[in-house]
Amino acid sequence: MRKRMLQSGIQRKYLKYTITLLALALCLSSIGVWAYMQKSVRKTIVDKYRFIDEKMGIALDNMYRKSDEVTAECIVYDDVQKSLQKNEMEEVNRTALSKYFAYIDLDYVSEYCYVDNKCNVYSRYYSDVSYADFKQSGFEGKLGGDYSKTVWFWADDNLFGTGEPSLFIGRYVRSMEYAHEPGMLFLKMDEKYLDKVVSNGVSEEAFASGIMDANGNLCSLNAPEEMWIPMEDISLKTTDREGDGMILDGMEVSGGVVSAYRQKESGFIVFSFVPDSVLNSGTRSMLFVLAGIYVIVIAIALVLSIYFSQRFTRPIQDISEAMSSFDGKDFDHTIELETHTELDQIGRSYNEMLGNIEELLEEIKIQQQELRTSELNMLISQINPHFLYNTLDTIYMLARINKEETTMKMIQALSKYLRLSLSKGKDVVTVEDELENVKSYMEIQQIRNENLFRYEIDCQVDPKQTYVLKLVLQPLVENAIKYGFCDIYEGGFIRIEVKKVEEALEFAVYNNGMSMEEETVQKLNVLNGLPLSKVKDCFPDKNRGYGLVNIITRLRLKYGDEVRILYHVESEGTSCVIRIPGGEGHVE
Repeated sequence: MRKRMLQSGIQRKYLKYTITLLALALCLSSIGVWAYMQKSVRKTIVDKYRFIDEKMGIALDNMYRKSDEVTAECIVYDDVQKSLQKNEMEEVNRTALSKYFAYIDLDYVSEYCYVDNKCNVYSRYYSDVSYADFKQSGFEGKLGGDYSKTVWFWADDNLFGTGEPSLFIGRYVRSMEYAHEPGMLFLKMDEKYLDKVVSNGVSEEAFASGIMDANGNLCSLNAPEEMWIPMEDISLKTTDREGDGMILDGMEVSGGVVSAYRQKESGFIVFSFVPDSVLNSGTRSMLFVLAGIYVIVIAIALVLSIYFSQRFTRPIQDISEAMSSFDGKDFDHTIELETHTELDQIGRSYNEMLGNIEELLEEIKIQQQELRTSELNMLISQINPHFLYNTLDTIYMLARINKEETTMKMIQALSKYLRLSLSKGKDVVTVEDELENVKSYMEIQQIRNENLFRYEIDCQVDPKQTYVLKLVLQPLVENAIKYGFCDIYEGGFIRIEVKKVEEALEFAVYNNGMSMEEETVQKLNVLNGLPLSKVKDCFPDKNRGYGLVNIITRLRLKYGDEVRILYHVESEGTSCVIRIPGGEGHVE
């Protein structure tokens, strides 16, 4: 069976195409399944970390509200309100006020600075912050134009002298009883203040979370040391987004996806970055399972393809062997198939073909016998032209003996005409022979119709080296004599001109007889554009137009459809032009 399978070209092609289609189907399905799985897994992972972002965002909201409540409590504190009055506070009260801010209900306050409306500065005893230091820090401009709003800002510590970037919480402190200039409160927060947000409940090693201010400055980051994070890309995409809450939900960035949450009042942004390695990790195991399934499918498909291809191609092999072993003699070696498919019809057609071939061979044997008989008759008939030439020569000699000049000329012209017309069976003759043929014909007509016409021949090509289909001029001259000179008895003139025009061989026959009607000229010229099958239909009367139809048919069969026969009405008479374009077919 294996040998039979390998010898079957159809089966090999069937297996090749089947495997190709199977591979294409598996490839396309794997791409679709992979894309769907990757999208599904990515969505699951992004949703998971989106929840973490929202959790961190809520923590940030709570921290801001807590800071706002604490700063509001500071404002209503008695000593704080007293510090805003016109009179200066006593030293004891000032000392107590400086210590008050150290005990406010807010975690991770590392430094504080309160400046009243009389340029007094209250801070930790070891901070030694002066009003000049406060003015140089530029923090006054950080509070903006809001009446009394808790402001978070990330800035270099130019107030307490460390110079390190830190989170500051600031707020105007206004008097609740008098319209005085407000004081200003600034709290410097320890880095743990924001770190507890990004690390709260997050234990993923391959996951990065962080906090940025409204300007995109990184304030806190929790990420593995070896992880690369595209901070510029993340900063650009988050700061460009408007609104608050979840402003980014699994947006693709370089190397992964990012989600972000903007705290409404502070403008601070908490974000999470999930690298591609985490996103794709969930699809690897599924890919291995899918690859295993595909391997099993391919194996099963190959076994089934080989089995079915053998069943399908076995009848074809039987037909092929029967045709290959046919030697042209044994017509009884037929095929019997029972596949209940189109192959049964092929087998029956093959059997019918054998029967037809047998019948055709019998017919060919009969035709060969008839052909031998016809060839013998042709050999006999070839004696007739020689007998005719010899008879004409005998008549010519008798006319010469009796000195009958007219009879001599007519017999001589007729002999030339017949010799050139037969041309030993050739279709193509030299222009010289064609002109000699038509000249003989015109001499015979001149003898028959004395003084009816005279003729002139102008050949502008080499007549011995230029060839043309024979007997194309005689029918035109015959039409000129028969129709052009039908109403005259003398003075007729025929001019034949042969020349080359733009690489085309051109024959022109002019007669000065009765001009052809314009309607007839147009009808004849239209014949050049008609198929040969319709040319004869233009001449329902077989006695008229036969010569012209014969010329058109022979020329177009020999030289192609570009051959043209054109009639022109002259001032006196009519001319007919035969043009064989391209210079092909007339030079041998």
